[in-house]
Amino acid sequence: MSDAGAERRPAGELESSVLAALWTAGEPLTPAQVQKALGSSLARTTVTTILSRLHDKGIVIRTRAGRGYAYAPTEDAAGLRARRMHSELEKDDDRGTVLARFVSQLTDEDEQLLRTLLEGGTG
Repeated sequence: MSDAGAERRPAGELESSVLAALWTAGEPLTPAQVQKALGSSLARTTVTTILSRLHDKGIVIRTRAGRGYAYAPTEDAAGLRARRMHSELEKDDDRGTVLARFVSQLTDEDEQLLRTLLEGGTG
């Protein structure tokens, strides 16, 4: 019996790879096109499952393309990271403590950038 667990990718790696392919393409892709863009040995059914899960999470949209769908990201990489950060913040009732700890761990440069953004400047 082989050790299948040793071959598993870290959680989220496949989703990240699929999203990277969509961002690079800059246009909606079908699962077959994503599979080709990844240049991997992933089965098309695996790619389709990942895209379906991303759709269920609201991270990609899909439009009809023939008998199937073509998928496109709902936002760019920075927007997705911001959404994830906001989601993490919403998980805690003590937002003040979470934000204070986050800010206390910023580099001086990031702290200054955050101050500029909060004052209405641009990054």
